[in-house]
Amino acid sequence: MPGTGLRVLENDLYLLCYINQKLIIMKKLTLIIAAIFLVNICFAQDQLARARADKEWGYINTEGKWVINPQFEHVNDFNQGLASVEKGGEWGFIDKSGNFKINPQFDNAKDFKNGLAAVKKEKEWGYVNAEGKWVINPQFENAFDFDGGLAAVKSAGEWGFINSKGTYVINPQFDKVTHFTEKLCAALKEKEWGYIDNEGNWVINPQFEKAEDFINGMARVRKGGEWGYIDAEGTYLINPQFDDAKDFNEGLAAVRKGKEWGFIDKSGNYIVNPQFLKARNFKGGMAGVMKGKEWGFIDPKGNYVINPQFVDVEDFSNEKAAVKKAKEWGYINMKGEWIVNPQFEKARDFGKTRAMVKKGGEWGWIDNKGKYVINPQFPNAYPFVKLAW
Repeated sequence: MPGTGLRVLENDLYLLCYINQKLIIMKKLTLIIAAIFLVNICFAQDQLARARADKEWGYINTEGKWVINPQFEHVNDFNQGLASVEKGGEWGFIDKSGNFKINPQFDNAKDFKNGLAAVKKEKEWGYVNAEGKWVINPQFENAFDFDGGLAAVKSAGEWGFINSKGTYVINPQFDKVTHFTEKLCAALKEKEWGYIDNEGNWVINPQFEKAEDFINGMARVRKGGEWGYIDAEGTYLINPQFDDAKDFNEGLAAVRKGKEWGFIDKSGNYIVNPQFLKARNFKGGMAGVMKGKEWGFIDPKGNYVINPQFVDVEDFSNEKAAVKKAKEWGYINMKGEWIVNPQFEKARDFGKTRAMVKKGGEWGWIDNKGKYVINPQFPNAYPFVKLAW
């Protein structure tokens, strides 16, 4: 019949188009699945945790699989793409595949910061670059990491600061130093602490028994056995009067007078009167406090949000807190409700999706519902750290 061949041809063409369309869809689906798979792999590899098996350390990914097999005596976290590890009694640096980029040769080694790492060779510290070449030859009794272009180093019993070329910016002259925060560094001279600028000039003369870092324009200092708070010019914002004190957090600071802790504001006024045997900082609008022998949580006005009932507590993190009931740790929400029943020997703070817990002497990781994402299997381990480059 006329037209029959045409219809057959049309049907064949339609069938071919249909098959071709299906193949395109299948290819797209395959690409999407492959992409998701690669993202998961990259995410798993993007974070690594130090873990020990038997007596040797290695690194695991977020699935609990060994990315770098246990083989080292000691290890540190990755920083700027490298991690310092000890093998055969000597320290070197590996990449995320576990290959040595700087062979073991040092007596000790710290993390890479600003492209340099402090390393110890034959009792003296110097600095190497990522290729393992000496940028600053070993010559110091001790050395800190570079921060803000300066590093604290100790020579002939005194501390000073060098730049990335190894030149002294501040000559060794201090008995102790901390590090620069908010352009000031606490330094000890002849048994008294003060604060210097980045040229080594005294901004706040030595006068304190102890001195802590500046945080938001305030620093804790101790004078005459009592703690107070100063500003960046050394003027007292809150006169020394406390037997113990903590840094301000969320506008309040825990302070102790006699045997009891309370909370003050930045003017030094009590917002929560001293009444607790122990107190933690405010975090997420709540602070752990101990009354009698039990811990609970209060709000910034001192009202109990969660009544005292726990043997021990940690701070809230991502709206969850590790708490100890009898001899076991679990997790509660901000209403004090159990979200993971007490069952662990130890428990660390929750990240966004998981927390480290210890059971049967071994560490593993649980999710928000308390389900194991990595079964307890490591005698020792540290939290996951995002690889920094």
